[in-house]
Amino acid sequence: MSRRCTITGKAVLTGNNVSHANNKTRRRFLPNLQQQSFWSETLGTSVQLRLTVNGIRTIEHNGGLDAFLLGTPDRRLPPEAIVLKRRIARAQAKKAA
Repeated sequence: MSRRCTITGKAVLTGNNVSHANNKTRRRFLPNLQQQSFWSETLGTSVQLRLTVNGIRTIEHNGGLDAFLLGTPDRRLPPEAIVLKRRIARAQAKKAA
């Protein structure tokens, strides 16, 4: 499983540790990923996602998982989130019919 946020797309960055003597060694900056489950009103189940804390706050700020995904354009979402968005949209259309 890659170290990438499902919502924001944040991933591992690389850089250098720089010592007092100005020696440089490579290092990795890891995103703050958390395993979180969100309740989807439309699907009627909880959905587990691996998100950064910033992604969790974004979803909560926008009124939950369904509201966030349906209100965000596809070009700003990673492929995994687009698949989930389509599932929610299909379930919503099925409920409306």
